[in-house]
Amino acid sequence: MTAPIRVLIVDDHDLVRIGLKGFLSGYDDIEIVGEAVNGQEAVERTAELSPDIILMDMVMPVMDGIQAIQELRDRKLSGKIIVLTSFATDDKVFPAIKTGAMGYLLKDSAPEDLLNAIRKVHSGEPSLAPDIARKLLAELSLPDEPTKPTPDPLTPREVDILRLVAQGMSNKSIAEEVFVSEATVRTHMTNILSKLHLANRVQATLYALREGLASLS
Repeated sequence: MTAPIRVLIVDDHDLVRIGLKGFLSGYDDIEIVGEAVNGQEAVERTAELSPDIILMDMVMPVMDGIQAIQELRDRKLSGKIIVLTSFATDDKVFPAIKTGAMGYLLKDSAPEDLLNAIRKVHSGEPSLAPDIARKLLAELSLPDEPTKPTPDPLTPREVDILRLVAQGMSNKSIAEEVFVSEATVRTHMTNILSKLHLANRVQATLYALREGLASLS
């Protein structure tokens, strides 16, 4: 059997944590391994538990979500981050994605959307609510300085891979689509991110959208 997805819930509201834990615990492929009430505790618990997924609130005491994401990345701690918050303002969305979050959902999202986001992000796919993706596409400068991609252009195959990534396809699905191994897809992704000076698949997706290689429809 496949090991369950190990999830850490980070939120300063007891009712939110209880609700999330109650909902997610009903699925065999998800295991709640811990909880944290602020960003500092989230970093400590991540170091201790090595979760697969971290559900991160943005506004918390002691250390907020943005600071926590940055600390997690600086310390190179494991765990893919999904922001789950009530705020879709620029000062929350942009820093969260630029520091490495692979998902961004609002707390009024449907429960099924959260479940799907956890599964997608765990498999390496970004998960952004459509309105968040549009906001990022319109406003976010990717990446930070230097902003110009390397002079070494993407190969036709790398463009194909990038297009499929932007469609939300996993490495396995892409490999089946273009008749190569998953290892080859991973190598292509490494080259794409290096050439474009991007940090992850979320930023690669946004780049593809911005350059017209894919659409939100």
